[in-house]
Amino acid sequence: MKSWKIVVLTLGLLLGTVAAHADNGLELAKKSGCLTCHSVDTPKVGPAYKAVAAKYRGQPGADAKLVAKVTRGGSGVWGMMPMPAKGGNANLSDEDIKKLVKWILSR
Repeated sequence: MKSWKIVVLTLGLLLGTVAAHADNGLELAKKSGCLTCHSVDTPKVGPAYKAVAAKYRGQPGADAKLVAKVTRGGSGVWGMMPMPAKGGNANLSDEDIKKLVKWILSR
């Protein structure tokens, strides 16, 4: 019986961590101005995060590729509208870009 309680407690902690990660990613996207052009579910000026995650799911090096794309900007993958470097937010740190990409790919 005691081991069952430990399993349930561990599962609860893990689910809480996943939920916190999701909230932190969304908050970082809001704070960084990413949601001006993107959303989680539907395309806006740029692609929806779920579409980005689906496109790159299972691809080796996808995280590094997307970190580079966000850092340098670019166009042509999702249409002709260019994404400015760092999404136009010069204050966006490399660490925050990595966090955002990890969160986006988890959608």
